[in-house]
Amino acid sequence: MIVDAVTHPSELPFLAKRGIEEAVCVVFDVLRATSTLVTGLAHGVLEIIPALSIEEALTLKKSHPDALLGGERHGDKIEGFDLGNSPLEYLDRPGARIISTTTNGTIALRACSSARVVLVGAVLNLDAVIQTVRTISPARLIAVCSGTGEGVALEDVWAAGALLSHFSEHSLTDEARMAVALHKACPLAADALRVSKNGLALQSRGKLHDVEWCENRGRFASVGIMREGAIRTWRAIA
Repeated sequence: MIVDAVTHPSELPFLAKRGIEEAVCVVFDVLRATSTLVTGLAHGVLEIIPALSIEEALTLKKSHPDALLGGERHGDKIEGFDLGNSPLEYLDRPGARIISTTTNGTIALRACSSARVVLVGAVLNLDAVIQTVRTISPARLIAVCSGTGEGVALEDVWAAGALLSHFSEHSLTDEARMAVALHKACPLAADALRVSKNGLALQSRGKLHDVEWCENRGRFASVGIMREGAIRTWRAIA
């Protein structure tokens, strides 16, 4: 197995050109998009449709009038949407269909659409993701970090390293080794999340509870898988 990582959002537009058709891509946007999606799935959300833009989300809503609109721009709930991007908003949505658009996370998910398998990863379900990858046993594994705006997100690279550290060191690319090295240097999720740019921004806005939620490793056994443009739980599809 080749074990790779995409740590910077500038790489996302070129993923499809990197021959990912046989790869398993695990997408991380720990603070907060993928943590929010994982939380929703673990609490009974039926499916989540990732949209690239607010305009696309509104167009999708016309085809799915029963769906809830969720997401953020610059960390804030989008005007007119039903939900923001806090995982705590997704705790009681059994059977819901949600159309989601976020600054980075949904873009990263869509960038991986040509991969063999696209999994939604977070600290919350990290152990379940590791087991799922082992079950699939792909020829290539890519941890995809969504980033923050146009820059690297420390918490995403930390999560990528936490995942990739469970696979053969001899098969790591240089970018994967960088992620694993970060995780080894800072083994606790809380230490990475709380000093990250996103973590500090959330804390400064009174949203420490979101950071605390997202740093809880192993809270959920749910793994989201994206197929045909929608994310459902792995167990529902496997």
